[in-house]
Amino acid sequence: MVNDLTPVQDMIYEIRGHKVMLDSDLAALYQVETKVLNQAVKRNMDKFPVSFMFQLSNDEWRNLRSQIVTFKNDVRKYKPYVFTEHGVLMLANVKRNLCKYSQV
Repeated sequence: MVNDLTPVQDMIYEIRGHKVMLDSDLAALYQVETKVLNQAVKRNMDKFPVSFMFQLSNDEWRNLRSQIVTFKNDVRKYKPYVFTEHGVLMLANVKRNLCKYSQV
């Protein structure tokens, strides 16, 4: 049996001493566009303190892109947000809103 699911552990990175997941990976898991996920987060910023999520610096994004082949061609207008374990759990709480606003 072939498993089409991407192992979540392949989406976890260590940045600033935290194990985190990228906004784009979480959006793919929730089957929404990254833009939709980030909009839902912005509407609920009070639920996402610094210990739950942060935006990558230019150097962090450049280093991550150089390590991961699929990111080399990733051109974004804004640097990605990353979510700690607590941030991922909080995203699950706002998931209802993600689906509500998604057109995917």
